[in-house]
Amino acid sequence: MPSRPLRLVLATLALTLAAHAAHAADTKPAASQPPISAVDRSYMNTNVSPCEDFYTYANGAFDKVPIPGEYASYGVNQEVDERNYATLKEILETAAKNGGPAGSVAQRVGDFFAAGMDEAQIERAGLTPLEPWFDKIAALKSSDDLVKLIGEMQNAGFNPAFGFGVKVDDKDSTAMIAGFAQGGIGLPDRDYYFRDDDAAKSIRTAYVAHIAHTFEIAGAKEDSAKSDAEEIMQLETKLAKASRTIVECRDPEKNYNKYDRRKLTKVSPNIGWETFFTEVGFPKTERAILVGQPEFFTALGALLDSEKIEVWRAYLRWHLLRETSPFLGKAFVDESFAFYGTKLSGATELRPRWKRVMRAADAAIGEDLGQLYVQTRFSATAKARALQMVKFHLEAMRNRLRAADWMSPQTKAEAFKKIDAMNTKVGYPDHWRDYSKLQIARRPYVLNVIAANTFEVRRQLDKLGKPVDRSEWQMTPQTNNAYYDPTLNEMCFPAGILQPPFFDEKADDAANYGALASTIGHELTHGFDDEGRQYDARGNLKPWWTPDDVAAFTKRAEVIAQQYEAYEVLPNVHLNGHQTLGENIADNGGLRVSYEAFHLATAGQKLESIDGFTPEQRFFIAFAQSWRTNDRPERIRLQATSDVHSPARWRVLGPVQNFPEFRAAFGCEPTRNAQPAIW
Repeated sequence: MPSRPLRLVLATLALTLAAHAAHAADTKPAASQPPISAVDRSYMNTNVSPCEDFYTYANGAFDKVPIPGEYASYGVNQEVDERNYATLKEILETAAKNGGPAGSVAQRVGDFFAAGMDEAQIERAGLTPLEPWFDKIAALKSSDDLVKLIGEMQNAGFNPAFGFGVKVDDKDSTAMIAGFAQGGIGLPDRDYYFRDDDAAKSIRTAYVAHIAHTFEIAGAKEDSAKSDAEEIMQLETKLAKASRTIVECRDPEKNYNKYDRRKLTKVSPNIGWETFFTEVGFPKTERAILVGQPEFFTALGALLDSEKIEVWRAYLRWHLLRETSPFLGKAFVDESFAFYGTKLSGATELRPRWKRVMRAADAAIGEDLGQLYVQTRFSATAKARALQMVKFHLEAMRNRLRAADWMSPQTKAEAFKKIDAMNTKVGYPDHWRDYSKLQIARRPYVLNVIAANTFEVRRQLDKLGKPVDRSEWQMTPQTNNAYYDPTLNEMCFPAGILQPPFFDEKADDAANYGALASTIGHELTHGFDDEGRQYDARGNLKPWWTPDDVAAFTKRAEVIAQQYEAYEVLPNVHLNGHQTLGENIADNGGLRVSYEAFHLATAGQKLESIDGFTPEQRFFIAFAQSWRTNDRPERIRLQATSDVHSPARWRVLGPVQNFPEFRAAFGCEPTRNAQPAIW
């Protein structure tokens, strides 16, 4: 559910391992599907005390629902997704059948989908579309050649060795800036290369085997494939060793390192920086650049010289195949899914092809698809009510700030300015993205994906030297998610998440405010979590808190971190309270803010009980049911070790433990386990 945008917006449309672990087919027209209620007794287990285990009380009956084979997780989000997907499937199939004038939305959408669904053409093409890249890799002779080719590959949207992209300058939110970030590994996180537990060792062994199998499918001999795979693993381990941890990467100040491009040799004299800039198309007029993790690039520069060129050739072949396998023939797709879908996430069945192509289209030409989606799935009435809810949430956050007795008047005054300046985007953009320069055709599928990646790189680089476009969206309208961007001080709620049961324009306020506590309240609180609070009203990373207020906030945040550290999500697997701290603060604060917004919205109204539940109880049940999810153990392990979000069950149990109004609503005794509120 709600997640944060990346600190560095990488200029790529690379489709990650999540592309393999999605959702079951449901092709019924959305209009014919029964509504999903935010408060549904059939999902509850009322034999369990809400005071003892509120997640099970609200969702216990759903625990018995089996997870379909293609899912790593299955729950309310997938139910919402399926309805969105049914609409998108109809749009894609209609466009593929009817087409449209060259350069039109219908032509791009239809041709992209048709090419992705043409399995016979994909099999006939084989690896031929990638041969120019394989030839360039085979021709590498020196580290200078290597940097040049990495630049060419990054210009086409591939991401070998590191990340490079364009973002709003954290310390000058009126300007765009390019930046480098650590990367270049094929496992989900750097710690996967070093953990000593049996699960991590098994994943490393499987990863090496996966690399070798992929090379064999591409035509390599078994011995050569195994040898290359082992050397790639050794090289990636060195890259991982030079990388910062997830927790360290959550420190925006530490990751803000601005250099004059002429002085990047201080970071690493071994990297041909200007060679890379030329190949990636970085404008000569741009003088400043960010380097998120300088020590990583120092180590990378040394590896460019110390590692044999044969190893780098194998590494680049692997990452070319890793990123394109989902768009190649069946053998590559199945092998990629076997590792990233099954081994890492626990899914046992590959999702239907139309869904995989749909997700690729969403990444490649998402606002083309969005124009057609919002015509049928989001009304003006829904948008008006959602904006009204946001208004009450903003007022509730002001009240939470006023109630923070640990915060000085000086800092509160600046916090109020931040609330007043916060922008909100709801439903869909006012202006649609222009894809007219992107050529999509009924050709080998992978070529359309690469063309879209290349287009996105150019689109991002073209932002340099221009004013920040604050109207741009970072998610497509059909996305079931939301975000808060601290550099823009804005929240965004796409039409795709403003669907039942999260939001229903016809539902009662208790249901809507409760179900959206994990969305509106959550994203709003991100502006004041341990990272977001460091950005001011204009989106600049700068000190605006008094030292005493920073200390008071940090003390309370540490209590939240320790609370979540104690949660054992699998045998011997605990959450990392600092890794998940920002999301946990947003979950806790979001629930409080939404509860207060609910009461502001209904002030003076006489609210009746519905189906035996008081309005307050319905609010909390809707909140808990908005996280209704069954997870495979592999998925929980993956999330606990590589994600900044806690698993769903603990996103309910953690916040309600700390909320006295919850205990009052259900007649629970006061608890000593409640932690003091931040917001």
